Amino acid sequence: MSYSCSSLLFSLHYVMFLYLLCEGKTQLLSKNSTIKAVFTFGDSIVDQGNNNNITTIVKCNFPPYGKDFVDGKATGRFTNAKTPADLIVEELGIKELMPAYRDPNLQVEDLKTGVSFASGASGYDPQTSSIVSVIPLSTQLNYFEEYIGKLKGLVGEKEANKIVNNSLYLVVAGSNDLANTYYTIGLRQKQYDIDSYTDLMVDKAEDFIQELYKLGARKIGVFGIPPIGCLPCQRTLSGGLGRLCVEEHNQAAQLANTKISLALNGSLSKKLPQSKLVFIDIYDPMLDLILNPQKYGFEVVDKGCCGTGSIEVVILCNRYMSSTCEDDTKYLFWDSYHPTERGYRILVDQMIKKYINRFM
Repeated sequence: MSYSCSSLLFSLHYVMFLYLLCEGKTQLLSKNSTIKAVFTFGDSIVDQGNNNNITTIVKCNFPPYGKDFVDGKATGRFTNAKTPADLIVEELGIKELMPAYRDPNLQVEDLKTGVSFASGASGYDPQTSSIVSVIPLSTQLNYFEEYIGKLKGLVGEKEANKIVNNSLYLVVAGSNDLANTYYTIGLRQKQYDIDSYTDLMVDKAEDFIQELYKLGARKIGVFGIPPIGCLPCQRTLSGGLGRLCVEEHNQAAQLANTKISLALNGSLSKKLPQSKLVFIDIYDPMLDLILNPQKYGFEVVDKGCCGTGSIEVVILCNRYMSSTCEDDTKYLFWDSYHPTERGYRILVDQMIKKYINRFM
């Protein structure tokens, strides 16, 4: 009797295991069949090389950037290997890598499954991109409109509209507005206090999302601003001799995040029928990586892997002036501003699990 009961229990557990396995696969297939393509807008976190061929100091198409990428190639991605844009399309089973729209070698087939329009050092505030001569969000929208024309020529208007309406759109901006334009360069501090400046950022963000909606976007995810006061460069510039996290900067990020989240869930959702607007919190997950590095297998979270790790970013992180750490998998940050692929992968895994079903 005990043998038959044990066999029955084993069989039930086995059937349940197979059910859960199949259920998980069904959910993943559902995601892949619903999301036709992924498009990214914003700054260096999802810039796949759009800055390579413009006249700006904000580029990274040279070693040691790309050290752990395919063939060790520097493609203009602001990290050692893959960016969140790459990891998201990989995780969703769409393709292995997301290309830059301005890549001269862009493959026609990639138009069907998504590209990046993002430009390193851009932001919601138009002044942010103009200071360093990068591609503002307004021009990124123009490129997207141009892209739609190309897509219609490739697959026809009906299929193009289907792709555009069923794709996922990710907006990553705001960090440069606060870290660079407001605090480091300080031009906007003469015109705005932090409350009014974050209002300006949110107004510009709302304008951008509404324009994106007019062009056909319906599933729009807006990334929150990370704890910028804990970025290695901000610790160096404003964290005192101990290079502590700069609480004022972190509070500014939280203020902007609260306002953006409220806008997405309130007025914008009402204005844009049939849209799915999702605020994606990055602040708390990244702060957890910084405060509890051992939980994730990191050893260094206050410096980047490139050079001294305290200030090197873009042109200062180069093979002539900067060596790199022995093992970048132990570092949360690649340079003094951008995470390593390993850091990104942890954040993207958490993001997919928490938010992807909200777009369905």
